Amino acid sequence: MLTRLKVSGFKNLVDIDVRFGPFTCIAGANGVGKSNLLDSIGFLSALADNTLIDAAMSIRDEGRKTTDVRSLFHRVGDQYSPEMSFQAEMIIPFEGTDDLRQPVKAGVTFLRYDLLIGYRDHSPGASSPGPLEILNEKLNHIRLRDANQHLLFEFTKPWRDSVLRGRRVAPLLSTDQVGGRRVIRIHQDGNAGVPRNVPAENLPRTVLSTANSAESPTAVLARREMQSWRRFQLEPSSLRRTDEFSASGHLGTDGSNLAATLYRLARAEPSQEDAATLVYAKVANRLSDLIGDVQEVWVDRDERRELLTVHVRGNGTPHPARSLSDGTLRFLALSVLEQDPEFTGLLCLEEPENGIHPERIPAMLELLNAIAVDPNEPIGAENPLRQVIVNTHSPGVVGQVRDEDLLIAQHREYSRDKKRYKALVLRALPGTWRVTKGQAPVASRGALLSYLNPFQPRPSDSQSRRRVIDREDLQLMLPGLGAAS
Repeated sequence: MLTRLKVSGFKNLVDIDVRFGPFTCIAGANGVGKSNLLDSIGFLSALADNTLIDAAMSIRDEGRKTTDVRSLFHRVGDQYSPEMSFQAEMIIPFEGTDDLRQPVKAGVTFLRYDLLIGYRDHSPGASSPGPLEILNEKLNHIRLRDANQHLLFEFTKPWRDSVLRGRRVAPLLSTDQVGGRRVIRIHQDGNAGVPRNVPAENLPRTVLSTANSAESPTAVLARREMQSWRRFQLEPSSLRRTDEFSASGHLGTDGSNLAATLYRLARAEPSQEDAATLVYAKVANRLSDLIGDVQEVWVDRDERRELLTVHVRGNGTPHPARSLSDGTLRFLALSVLEQDPEFTGLLCLEEPENGIHPERIPAMLELLNAIAVDPNEPIGAENPLRQVIVNTHSPGVVGQVRDEDLLIAQHREYSRDKKRYKALVLRALPGTWRVTKGQAPVASRGALLSYLNPFQPRPSDSQSRRRVIDREDLQLMLPGLGAAS
């Protein structure tokens, strides 16, 4: 669970310091930079599993995958920042598996990861692995007695005690100068043993991404946590596909393996006759919140072709997944994720309202909140440690989301070397926990007007066509407008 993120020098993120709860909604205009925040999370996740170059190449660049890693650095005019820095505070699972699927346990579960990456000119014949270099990498524990200063959202003591465990004195990773050279030290779990020094020059990847359970099970589980920070882009074409029997039983970030995932959940307890019926019923009940009368959801198993297909029965008529609307398919996929106890970590989602009727937006928000962990109950099979962050510019979402879950994304002007530029700033609503406890910038009431009253006055040009909102018979029915008339 990502509880706090500091970023500077990445795209248009300069001195960003944002705290996250179980569910966070970021609202802002197009191009303001809210997607860049999700990109920074995705970059950290990719670094936990890939080389520096491969992680950089995986990040989008204005809708495309970048071909120049320099584009990830903040730019003012034609000048790029030489460094980009990240600091992530996270709660990691107490138990997990290493790369050989052997069980491991964390020595401490509340951690802070720091990473400083620099850019260097790279010539084709150079011996260095690329233009990116690690200048600083650290992994430290956060003391349990300081937890309340770091976890600011509301939670109960049973939940806190179920996620925060262990004690430690020494860091897990540190960066030091040894003999005039920069090295990254790997400290063993248990505060014992001599640290292993890794020369920092020319490292092709982060040291955390190479952590092994023999030296530090805690670092392994920190890497696992960061790998679980996923950005979902549910594509209708992927959601509509049938799955082969051999398909992965876990939903892909593009929506692939939907049928296989639901089938796995239905077969998770083969010894219980009603297990499949119960899973299908829960998904059907959730889907009925969106489209009304849903009697049944199930997976058809075609033995001859060895294919799995999701079916939905509504108003007495069965429909295969390929015939469902885009919005219904996305909602169905998220409903399946809600039922999957193996799905943990962070789900990042852009514009969850896409394909959803305005009247059904509350159903989508209720589903996303249900996917996220409940901080009032201990974590377990019925309450996995999951987190949701969404981006939106929809008035329907902003008007329905809880005020403590909302962040307003805006531009803020800065100056560097006598050049002015705009960067992202995230503001919270007055009286919410981010403001009262975390001293977050406060969003003005004016910043909410475009969401709470999205219908702007008609242009004065008499030749302009009358809009639907300008009809007198409709204005009488609209809150505020009818009263004004």
